[in-house]
Amino acid sequence: MKAGIHPNYKMVKVTCACGNTFETGSVKNEIRVETCSECHPFYTGRQKFAEAGGRVDRFNKKYGIKTEQPQQ
Repeated sequence: MKAGIHPNYKMVKVTCACGNTFETGSVKNEIRVETCSECHPFYTGRQKFAEAGGRVDRFNKKYGIKTEQPQQ
């Protein structure tokens, strides 16, 4: 390897949005991630459902689509 052309590779702390921290090697000083192996549904087996927030209702209202209410 040529001397002086490669970035400084060092151990850095990775911080997840769930609060989990671990160390890995990188050229950056600090790494922040949204999901890690502790909170990702694929690795944990727990499913997190994101709220749709009334997307269908908002679409129907925007385009004036009338929907039938189910009879109870």
